Amino acid sequence: MLSLIKLPQVFTINQVPKVFHEDSIISGYRHPRSSAIDCILSLFQLTNETLNIWTHFLPTWYFLWKAVTVVFVQVAWQDSFIWPLVIFLLTCCIYPLASSCAHTFSSMSARARHICFFFDYAAVSFYSLGTAIVYSAYVFPDKWVNSLFHRCYVPIAVLNTVFCSSLACYSRLGLPFLHYNHDVVKRFSECQRPKFSKYLRVVAFAFPCLFDNIPLLYRVFLCVGEGCTDNDTNVLHYYHIALAFLTGFLFATHLPERLAPGSFDYIGHSHQLFHVCGILGTHFQMKAAEQDMVTRGPWLLEHSIPITFANSVGAALLCVVANLTVVALYSLPLLSAPACHEKKHDKHDKHDKSAKKASQRVCPCS
Repeated sequence: MLSLIKLPQVFTINQVPKVFHEDSIISGYRHPRSSAIDCILSLFQLTNETLNIWTHFLPTWYFLWKAVTVVFVQVAWQDSFIWPLVIFLLTCCIYPLASSCAHTFSSMSARARHICFFFDYAAVSFYSLGTAIVYSAYVFPDKWVNSLFHRCYVPIAVLNTVFCSSLACYSRLGLPFLHYNHDVVKRFSECQRPKFSKYLRVVAFAFPCLFDNIPLLYRVFLCVGEGCTDNDTNVLHYYHIALAFLTGFLFATHLPERLAPGSFDYIGHSHQLFHVCGILGTHFQMKAAEQDMVTRGPWLLEHSIPITFANSVGAALLCVVANLTVVALYSLPLLSAPACHEKKHDKHDKHDKSAKKASQRVCPCS
């Protein structure tokens, strides 16, 4: 069936605007003015984004199945002790889905690319809050339960999610009110200062992750003696921690493609490996949280902070509102700015003269 459909053409790095460039990826780029249909069709051909999309789209359904199972089998709406797990599982569904959508439709225009990844960053920060909520409920070491840090942990995590989203969005185009001035945007854009933008994004995602894992890292590596919660679940936590650090390493280093540019354009580049390690890490994180919930449940119900609407569902809803506000602040100026100086191509022009015209775009960060 697919043989009867003309799949979109792919291009090299010199044939697309700078905003679409990926470090050490030479070929496999989609047209920078792809239609939504072209973006969907590109899922069924090999481009440098294909596996980025599928490695997050398929796991979305796995985590959704887990969430539905918890809600209906354990009757979560009747037991507030299960709410943190449900929230965490929902964030596990949202962040890979947002990522796969961002990678799918980011080639529609420079403007669309920025907005797609604004939503992606917001989803990642929401996942960091889901981690904090589930850790606060089930993972804190015994000796830290009900401490001052434990009581402040989720509120600080909410602030961190706003910080993560804001800084990650800032790393692409600077402050949102500058978007009205195209010349200023170009000076502060990711394309003009790619290394600085990369550093900002690493900080934006690493800081909430490190904060969220303070109780876990203390529990499995530093805590000694009574109250350290040394149980069988720690093995699953070790797997998750190892994969989390590997995920961060791949995101920050662009290995292996940096060692051999062009050799890993379609299969095996760092972003694909980053997605796979991230999903595997989330899987072990989920299994560990479930096991801690079951094995430590009776003790936590007696000694830990009560799970309320405010420190679970309410915190998640506040995070959603705050992150959508951040995305809106960064996206609306792009949508309301004067149209980019881009010529739309018909189908023949799109495939015959794309290389020449793609390099002549004048869009934000083009």
